[in-house]
Amino acid sequence: MLMSESMSRIVIVGNKSRLDEAINALYSLDAVHLIDHTNGADEGFAIGASRPYSPKASERLLKVKAAEKELGINPKKTKSEPISVKDIDVQISSDGIESVEAEILSVIEEKNRIAQNVSDLKAKEASLKLLCKLPINIELYRGYESIAVFVGSVKSDPTEVLSAFTNAETFISFHKKEQGVVAVFVKKADKEKISTALSDYGYTEIAVPEGAGNPSELLATTVAEISVEEAALEEMNAKIKSLSEKHESFLVASDEELSLTVKKGETPLRIATSEFSYVVDAWVPTARVAEVEKGLSASLGNSVYVELQENRGRNLKEEEEAEGRFKKTPTKSNNGNYGKHFEYPTSLVSVPKYQEVDPSTIIGVFLPFFFGFMVGDVGYAIPFIILGAYGLKVAKSKEFQGIATVLFFGGIWAFIFGMFFFGEMLGMHFITDGELAAEIAAGTNTTVTWEYLLNIKLPEWFCGIIPGEAGVSKLHAVTFLLKVSVYMGIVHLLLAYVVGFFNVKMQHGVKAAMFEKGGWIFTFIGMVVVCYAMTELLFTTPMPAVEGELLYTFVIGFVLLITGIALCWKTEKAQAILELPGIVGNILSYTRLAAIGMSKAGMALAFNYISIIMIGAGIGGMMGVIAGFPVFLIGHLMIWVLAILSAGLHGLRLQYVEMMNKFFVGGGQEYDPLTVKRKHTKIVETEV
Repeated sequence: MLMSESMSRIVIVGNKSRLDEAINALYSLDAVHLIDHTNGADEGFAIGASRPYSPKASERLLKVKAAEKELGINPKKTKSEPISVKDIDVQISSDGIESVEAEILSVIEEKNRIAQNVSDLKAKEASLKLLCKLPINIELYRGYESIAVFVGSVKSDPTEVLSAFTNAETFISFHKKEQGVVAVFVKKADKEKISTALSDYGYTEIAVPEGAGNPSELLATTVAEISVEEAALEEMNAKIKSLSEKHESFLVASDEELSLTVKKGETPLRIATSEFSYVVDAWVPTARVAEVEKGLSASLGNSVYVELQENRGRNLKEEEEAEGRFKKTPTKSNNGNYGKHFEYPTSLVSVPKYQEVDPSTIIGVFLPFFFGFMVGDVGYAIPFIILGAYGLKVAKSKEFQGIATVLFFGGIWAFIFGMFFFGEMLGMHFITDGELAAEIAAGTNTTVTWEYLLNIKLPEWFCGIIPGEAGVSKLHAVTFLLKVSVYMGIVHLLLAYVVGFFNVKMQHGVKAAMFEKGGWIFTFIGMVVVCYAMTELLFTTPMPAVEGELLYTFVIGFVLLITGIALCWKTEKAQAILELPGIVGNILSYTRLAAIGMSKAGMALAFNYISIIMIGAGIGGMMGVIAGFPVFLIGHLMIWVLAILSAGLHGLRLQYVEMMNKFFVGGGQEYDPLTVKRKHTKIVETEV
């Protein structure tokens, strides 16, 4: 389950006259991953040419894509009833696309013409609104031989500077809260001087519309014309919507069928052909080789020959000795229904190599577990479970499926830890222990419990499922939680080292695995044992003597450590010693699991204290509820959002940096078989 599916390389040879039938058969099998042919690889063979129908299909596909864009149709979001492949092929071959294109283009062209008219009229309206501020008819702005006319808007009042031009006739409308307008009539000899003077006041020329008469009258006429044109534009939009509804099913079905036709038509560009035959090199899952051979024989009879070339193993020697185009084996993930949701986080790093363990399932186990431990609260867990379940139901993409899976299973773990380990909900323990009960009686408590808040006594069976008196306190059992985090890290890292050993064993054998990864396993375990003994020695009061069990622990740890360094020395040299502090650093990195849980608990304590104790005690009654509830709600909502970010990101970091770094190389090629995926078309049984 942690390894990708075993792959086999086959060669398919057939009669070129039946190439189209062979391509259809290959696509229908949904198992054949093509190995691209290179010219010169095989004597007498060259890369094939696209099929004769491909150019026409490509041309029609472009027309369909353009029509979908104009009508606002998104094939991925369309939920139309699938159309029979036979029916859609008949419509396409009878120029159905061309007729739909002509119908759409006529409406689109008319819409564009009207839209341009509206744009021009609105520009005219904007100019007329400015010209209405001046007492000049439209026709008076043009038609002069010896006079230059400046008409435009200004950002500041140019009255003072224009008054110096005695040979100019000036009209100015300027108010601080409105855009200023100026019109200057001047002899052409002074044109440059006026232009220079106006430029200092942010002058922008206004395009004077054609026509004559009072600008206000022309403005009213223009507004009426805009209203008519906008009504016509709405009518065109309604027609486009109608066309979209009318042709949506046909267009998305044509898009799907033509895309597949083009893809099939270009398949020969990836295979070898001669004058009379074709040769296909391909990877196929080993378990499906017989099925592929049987399927091709059923479709093509004696005109096809299939031969198994090799069952590719996991040893890298097979890859290194293979011909260049056959070296890289595609990776077909085999993670099951649960693990496949975590293939996306793995792909963010790289595609796993065929010869290594796929970490997706390991991430799927530990990421929700770490997430749940960091959150560890029943109140936050329930929304996570609900949101995750909803996401799993409606999400289609791998990205959101992965996020929903983490939220759902992480929420379940958060509920388990919150109920059976920490015993708390929304930052408050369910049960009041003896110490807190004494503080409450004395009025010195800064925390509350659900028993205290609701003034109830929880039943004995409920109290029995929570450890200790009230559960593990995130703010008081700090040392214990840090130890638990470290133990989790030791298990996680040890698994990573073991997986690394397994990878190298597959790729190069046991001897290489012992020197490359086995030594690190001994080193890691030895370092853990030595550090355990050191903590017992340094943090036990009074300091114990190094004898008996403690001495044996030191000796065992040092023996394992020296053994590990000796094994690693052949491949790592001095790095085997230099990396020892890094091992400790990796382990201590897992203390973030406890730290994030404690930080969340501290924030929850603060909001609970403000909203429940301080406001409730200071104001009391309904006013206390009115003032405290928003603080309580907003505070915990903020913590819930931060829990997604902090627990999610730090949980991923532990997978990527601490775990995968120990064994994951990546750089694989994703398995991509020839396949037919239909959503908007269907094959009716009578068509087969």
